[in-house]
Amino acid sequence: MQSADRQSTNTLKEAADLHWLAFLLTEQRDLSIDIAVEALAEADGRFAGWMRAWSRRIVIAKALTASRGKLGESARRTESVAAGRGAAPRGWSLDARTSKARVEEALLAIDLFPRAAVVLTILEGVPEIDATVLLDCSVELLRKGQAIGLRELVGNLADGTPAVGARGFAGLAPALAAR
Repeated sequence: MQSADRQSTNTLKEAADLHWLAFLLTEQRDLSIDIAVEALAEADGRFAGWMRAWSRRIVIAKALTASRGKLGESARRTESVAAGRGAAPRGWSLDARTSKARVEEALLAIDLFPRAAVVLTILEGVPEIDATVLLDCSVELLRKGQAIGLRELVGNLADGTPAVGARGFAGLAPALAAR
């Protein structure tokens, strides 16, 4: 019975994680729920274990497809602005006490293309070449979007106190998944 309870808890956590990922890419709660449920249904329907490993990729593809028009508009805005210097201040790290809700708020305040560049390459660890295909952009535009997104994320999270916890961006996704 404990195994079934653990599996149910894992499925609920997986569904919540997939919903959050879709929401960060679409900014639409209802659509994000639909995308997460569809991805889980597809994973359960075929080769359960193997397909579950692809559920995040399915969510990313569906969320980006659902946001394609807005994503293109945001990419054009990103192309036309100056990238500025640097992405995040040297030595910046995520405060260990930063809540998932606060990170969500900080991410959603960023225009869609730079946010998607950060979510895909930093949170999800998607290689640059794959992210350029998913976002239908050049490597240069991806890097510009990532720099803008990281700079805005750091600024949005800044509250005037130094960061505590020395996790940096590498620890962002696992740290948030645990919350």
